[in-house]
Amino acid sequence: MLGMTKRNRKDIIFAAIYFHIMNKQLLIIILLIAMVSVTTAQDSNSPYLVVLGTVQDGGYPHPGCDKACCQMFYQGKEKKHYVSSLALIDPITKQRFLFDCTPDFTAQLHNLNAIFPPDSSLFDGIFLTHAHIGHYTGLMYLGKEAMNTKHIVVYLTLDFYEFLDQNGPWSLLQKNDNISLMSLVTGEPFQLNEHITITPFFVPHREEFSKTVGYKISYGSKNIIFIPDIDKWQKWDKDIVQLVKGNDLLFIDGTFYNSNELPGRDMSQIPHPSIEESMTLFKDLSSADKAKIHFIHLNHTNPALIKGSKEQKEVEQNGFHIAQEGEIF
Repeated sequence: MLGMTKRNRKDIIFAAIYFHIMNKQLLIIILLIAMVSVTTAQDSNSPYLVVLGTVQDGGYPHPGCDKACCQMFYQGKEKKHYVSSLALIDPITKQRFLFDCTPDFTAQLHNLNAIFPPDSSLFDGIFLTHAHIGHYTGLMYLGKEAMNTKHIVVYLTLDFYEFLDQNGPWSLLQKNDNISLMSLVTGEPFQLNEHITITPFFVPHREEFSKTVGYKISYGSKNIIFIPDIDKWQKWDKDIVQLVKGNDLLFIDGTFYNSNELPGRDMSQIPHPSIEESMTLFKDLSSADKAKIHFIHLNHTNPALIKGSKEQKEVEQNGFHIAQEGEIF
């Protein structure tokens, strides 16, 4: 080039190299942004869980309770809590599944609709753990006196199936096609859809009308355990510590904080593992494994239910969690 010095030529060469490098870096940045966007889109289409309720069958406040624990609600110091229940959402298929159908069904349905409204069906399936009042009596709202639903599939054990099918008013729900009962085989994975597998398993608990199951909920690489009710961990033929290590998230029985919670009651007749017992059992777990555990199904007397209580803080300080309504996983 005419009139161009050697230094000018060097500057142009360096400038060209610089822009070449910068363009490459810009391309890499664009690609990274695209990859993050794709990953986010994939995550947004992954199934997820919603905590709809966290307390024991009687709810909070508890009927007839005039103790300080429930007075906190009436004094405006503690919010209402709903009976333990989870919802499973599949955004791809637009399906919603319920785990335990509680007496608080009306409020829980309203809260779930605000998060993920129904598509064509109210629920695409309801999974029941056992025949104690807090875990299935919400089915009454599916009958003709209320929502008059059609063919909502209810998954449960065979003995629970027979109990509902042979006893009113539940048998009327089946007769009127409000629900369709389907028994599951414990220990065998059930393919719910292309993305989700459900595996029921027996746990020891009172069996007046049915056996009790927990559920393993699997989608993608995630495995979640739901055990709202169980007798002492030592009564189970499975090792709960190994179960914690082998799964990603666990909602487990936290009915009582300790054995002193119900003065005058024989706690051997209500043999839930206390939160204190469970924390002792899990004390040698890694921080990552402890963080998987969320206590659910808390009794109204359980001080860990109350926001900001020293017991709730103790649970968190030990690396565990108290499940909270509205949480999404």
